[in-house]
Amino acid sequence: MINTNWLHTFCTLIEVGQFTRTAEKLHMTQSGVSQHIHKLEEQLGVTLLDRQGKTFTLSTAGQKLYKEAGKILTDLTNLQQSVVNDPAFEGHVRVMSPGSLGLKLYPQLLTLQQRYPKLIIDFRFAPNSDIEQAIVNAKIDFGFMTIKSKLVDVCCQPIAKEPLLLVTPSTIEQPNWSTLEALGFIGHPDGSHHANLLLSQNFPQFQHSNLFTKTGFSNQIGLILEPVSLGLGFTVLPKHAVDAFSPSSKIKIHPLPIPVSETLFLCTRRGIKLPKRIDTVIAEAKKSLQAEQVLGE
Repeated sequence: MINTNWLHTFCTLIEVGQFTRTAEKLHMTQSGVSQHIHKLEEQLGVTLLDRQGKTFTLSTAGQKLYKEAGKILTDLTNLQQSVVNDPAFEGHVRVMSPGSLGLKLYPQLLTLQQRYPKLIIDFRFAPNSDIEQAIVNAKIDFGFMTIKSKLVDVCCQPIAKEPLLLVTPSTIEQPNWSTLEALGFIGHPDGSHHANLLLSQNFPQFQHSNLFTKTGFSNQIGLILEPVSLGLGFTVLPKHAVDAFSPSSKIKIHPLPIPVSETLFLCTRRGIKLPKRIDTVIAEAKKSLQAEQVLGE
């Protein structure tokens, strides 16, 4: 393998044209420059320079080497820069979150991308279990979850809380237990879990969401409140999903005596140093979530 230091000295000598000036430019002695050239010739087994006293011309082999060496040294320089360079506002960032949180964060991260067009946001909506596995398998850079992972490879940091809300059609003024039973439940993938968390704390009659008549189901976070808005039932959803629904005039949010929130966890693969671009996106997400929480307190 060709010694890149010798190759760099050779190319610099050809560009400068003199041994003395080459030595000055490279902070070497003149004999050191000559030694590099001789070692390169010995390694390749060819004469690179046709010397005439203190001057020289390139041999045929020298011309070929100089033509190719410039490309090689440029590629090596670019490779080093790409490895060492860690830009804060450039590169791909892969994120996953539950649907409700995604409705809140994705538009804001797109605004961040508008400010820094080279920062490419890849945002996926997924349940906690899929997010957890994506982190373990390095398919994403980080994720948000509403449960703390028990896997040793996943590091979870609590960063905010998201309230769970009871939502009914706009015609319902103050729902009691019989009102909810009459309405029926609009299900969604986390519907039973959310209903159990919120309703069990506020209605002594509550035993399980499965005891409600099921009047609809949707696995699309943006559509869960559609049947509610049409008067077909009630549901329990995280706040960000409710905030994103339009027209909001067709639904009604009912504050309950005992508020219940889900903790939002920032999750990464344990032991991995995150690039600066990931830190940029995480900081923006934290700022959004924590600012909203302070305002809501």
